[in-house]
Amino acid sequence: MRSPRPLWRELLNGRMLAAFVMGFYSGLPLLLTGSVLQAWMKDSGVDLTTIGLFALVGTPYTLKFLWAPLFDRYRLFGRSRRRGWLVLVQVLLATALAGLGSISPAAGSLELAAVALLVAFLSASQDTLIDAYRRESLADGEQGLGAAYYVNGYRLGMLLASGGGLILADRTGFAAVYGAAAALLLSGVLVTLRMPEPVAAAVGPASLREAVVLPFREFFRRPDCWWILGFILLYKMGDSIAGQMTTPFYLEVGFSKTEIGAVVKLFGFWATFVGGLIGGALILRLGLYASLWQFGVLQAVSTAAFALLLQTGPQLAALTAVISLENLSAGMGTAAFVGFMASQTDRRFTATQYALLSGLMGVPRVLIAAPSGWLAQHVGWEFFFYGSAVAALPGLLVLTRFRRWLGPAAMTTAG
Repeated sequence: MRSPRPLWRELLNGRMLAAFVMGFYSGLPLLLTGSVLQAWMKDSGVDLTTIGLFALVGTPYTLKFLWAPLFDRYRLFGRSRRRGWLVLVQVLLATALAGLGSISPAAGSLELAAVALLVAFLSASQDTLIDAYRRESLADGEQGLGAAYYVNGYRLGMLLASGGGLILADRTGFAAVYGAAAALLLSGVLVTLRMPEPVAAAVGPASLREAVVLPFREFFRRPDCWWILGFILLYKMGDSIAGQMTTPFYLEVGFSKTEIGAVVKLFGFWATFVGGLIGGALILRLGLYASLWQFGVLQAVSTAAFALLLQTGPQLAALTAVISLENLSAGMGTAAFVGFMASQTDRRFTATQYALLSGLMGVPRVLIAAPSGWLAQHVGWEFFFYGSAVAALPGLLVLTRFRRWLGPAAMTTAG
């Protein structure tokens, strides 16, 4: 059923602004233990083997479901289950970031690794709490739009930390970058304190055992549990396979690094940003089921469109058109996909179940996309991209299983 409220009221309200701002705070620390830290280590003369091993500090992002039950079970500062934990984690995260900036990469790799791992652990914990807060503060029909705002805020935080951080490092040094990031992240505490505690957060497991066992028991007792997991693995498979090899493809077609940076990275960021907002607005009008279908088909078409660059050659207009289509559809598809995952969590165990599902979401990007280079080399670029588009079809076929319960109820918004 279509919401009776004007669209602009649904797009511009306090809950959506909170989703965007908290997404920004989620995205800010990610690359400070990734590409920015790698650049600092390289600049300090650390060997490539050590730099490569530092990829392991990102492990907490895939294992966050292990400690998420603590956030579902216990309250801090009275009855606050989400905001209490979030304030504590944000203060600790800002402190850890400042500490990371005080360590010289050339002087102590073990100390640097330990603090970087702590930052990643706290950052993953912040993600878990913010995901739970967003799920519990939005109605089911608002999850797609809320996801769009969150993901766009997340990308903006990553862009500021990576692009802005490297620019600032050239002028003031890397230690100042981490100090500035810590101060900025600390401002998130003020935002958290102003947000209302979700009503759903007042109800939760009665014991730690329940917090650990019940989320998994509840999920795996659902008749469609394996279909849900299969869909999460398959929906973005085509994008994941193709996306792994796009940069080598651009270079082989003949585009310069400057053209790739300007069109793919900068213009592409804003295209994805706009795509997320369009996708979120369309979800309110079409419903989650129809949106997942239409955005999924559009993602497959945009993946196949890369093959057209083999015909046009290194034409900037052609690259811009393909990137516009691909990033717009990716932004729309991600909004619907993240909204779907949020809608599949039980509000009693939001932190644990969403941490599990979002961790599963990264599997195609890491494992299934791993042989993409071998595939492109053996079948050629044209069949590689057409094949990646076809790889999107299994996820759409699984989606038909959900038609009966992703219908009108998925379109209902909060009054």
